[in-house]
Amino acid sequence: MATDMLSELNALLLLKPPELRTRWREAYRNVAPDIGPDLMRRGIAYRLQELRQGSLPSSKRRYIERLIKQLGKGDNELTRGAASLKTGTWLVRSWRGKMHHVLVLDEGYEFDGRRYQSFSQIAQDITGAHWSGPRFFGLATRCKRASANTEVHA
Repeated sequence: MATDMLSELNALLLLKPPELRTRWREAYRNVAPDIGPDLMRRGIAYRLQELRQGSLPSSKRRYIERLIKQLGKGDNELTRGAASLKTGTWLVRSWRGKMHHVLVLDEGYEFDGRRYQSFSQIAQDITGAHWSGPRFFGLATRCKRASANTEVHA
């Protein structure tokens, strides 16, 4: 099934604009917008995958909508929240040549044989300075936007 999807997506690369518009109508059951062939291919590819594998969960859609609103208000900085971690997950961080391992528990974290309630406490023990724990472990980053025409990459 995965190879069928890959073949179908690769076939989009060979279609000319009139064929893409027909394919768009089939995928979306609507007239194709006035966009270039590259964007049309991407839109069709997204729709084909969505139909076969399902759409984004509503929580992710709401998150994206919040980011769009935040960008629309002219905010220059966006924050990506910490990832949701399952119990038993190991986080590994190298700091000044030493590897540090943190185990995610049902309640809190274990590092160096001790239990902690937050990543920030662990980051401070490792570095000796106050750090955002999620940022230290690469679970949250700060995104800066240079202008309204700049894409935001997390």
